[in-house]
Amino acid sequence: MSQDSTDAAPRPGAARKSIGAKRNPASADAIRKAAAEILEKDGYARFSIEAVARRAHAGKPTIYRWWPSKAALLVDIYHRQKQGMPDPDTGRLADDLAIFLEGLLRLWRETPSGAIFRSIIAEAQSDETAAEALRAYLDERIAHSSQMIRRAQARGEIASGIDPASAMDLVISLAWCRLLTGRLDMETAAVKAAVSLFVESWRA
Repeated sequence: MSQDSTDAAPRPGAARKSIGAKRNPASADAIRKAAAEILEKDGYARFSIEAVARRAHAGKPTIYRWWPSKAALLVDIYHRQKQGMPDPDTGRLADDLAIFLEGLLRLWRETPSGAIFRSIIAEAQSDETAAEALRAYLDERIAHSSQMIRRAQARGEIASGIDPASAMDLVISLAWCRLLTGRLDMETAAVKAAVSLFVESWRA
């Protein structure tokens, strides 16, 4: 199948062509790359759709068509940086949660994703579109992570009446507190101790 002309790499400095509501993969990747580079080089304070458009040689209408807000673009970048996060299924809930929590704190500590996610949370405090993007992302991630709780219930490890989403809310709240207060260097023993408090309170 021949490549559509809009998928071809643009000339240096030339604006990439829009293909309507459907994303041009090359253009979308260039926009994400430009956004990530701005965040890494200049930080959130200088991050804007205008700056991303200039760096990616893309039109602002195209960016807003694919990402309806700055926060939506930030969430997309953040989610992609989280690829490779552990998705444990050890057969023991305490071990699953410890691996999950340690992996998340390490990712935030050792990559730019921690600063990006703090920026998303900060934006959400004063911008409703950012708040909506954050809520949608959090709902999706909790729905996925709650599988650890549901598996533990199926094994009879914890009470069947525990709400999986509420349980994961507690675990994720611990991680967010650590992120927002700059305490990402939580030692393994401390992670396991915190997880044990959760799991023991959920037992039948």
